Amino acid sequence: MNSSYSRGMSEAAKDTGAVLIAAFEGWNDACQAATNVVRHLVKRYESREIRHIKCDDFYDYQVARPMLCHVSGRTNLIWPQTTFYDITLDAGKRIYAQIAPEPNYRWKEYCSQSLAIADELDVNRIITLGSMFSDCPHTRPLPIAVSDGDCQCEGDRSYNGPVGIPTVLDVAAAQQGFAHSSMWVSIPQYLGSDECSAGTIRLLDALGKYIGFIFDTADLKQKAEQWKAQASILVRCNDQLHDYVEHLEHDYDLQQKAEAEASLGAPQAEQLVKEAEAFLRQMSN
Repeated sequence: MNSSYSRGMSEAAKDTGAVLIAAFEGWNDACQAATNVVRHLVKRYESREIRHIKCDDFYDYQVARPMLCHVSGRTNLIWPQTTFYDITLDAGKRIYAQIAPEPNYRWKEYCSQSLAIADELDVNRIITLGSMFSDCPHTRPLPIAVSDGDCQCEGDRSYNGPVGIPTVLDVAAAQQGFAHSSMWVSIPQYLGSDECSAGTIRLLDALGKYIGFIFDTADLKQKAEQWKAQASILVRCNDQLHDYVEHLEHDYDLQQKAEAEASLGAPQAEQLVKEAEAFLRQMSN
């Protein structure tokens, strides 16, 4: 990252409003819900690879192993790597995307290289995506938490513990002067590690609201319905799991009701204050 950027966002970045989304395989990617956002965008919209980060300095190949691939009678090794995409959405809107396995080594240097590329692309906001296993029911909208710079969600304010590369990249982005956001979706932990298109859709919806674009998720919706149907069959076949999911549903509904009442509380309280003030003015007259 050049020093001029750390002193303040360039005028070009302000004008373009370019956004880079970043998702990483591994600990931060329950059921591949986060990285599948990038894969979906690359598949659905016009996209091209524009940058890479060399892998040798950042990966333990006993953990992130290379893959053997046979194409047209030739044997190829596919090594773990970081890829940056330029994605053109409908109506000419553009975003950049970064996808990679979570690095094993030298996270500070890795984030520095990532942000240097973001600087070259005149990006002004970094949005990291993640998915995590949680105690939530598959029968309700999957919980999603969005933190926007200094405006953190309740979970971020109260969490103390280990973090993954998305959080480290968030902190590095803030230190380098980038605007930054993070979006995390919760996945029911009782359903295992199969791909969860429902989680990917939730992240795409949140991202779309943030950048002012409606993503095409038609192909994902069918997969999400299949995931939900399979989960329901599993629950019906296990009495203990059925009781557990009912408990999660009860807690979820109570929390939603409490949040709805809390959102109404401030305006109602303000109205009561206004009525009381009007009553006191009448009494004084």
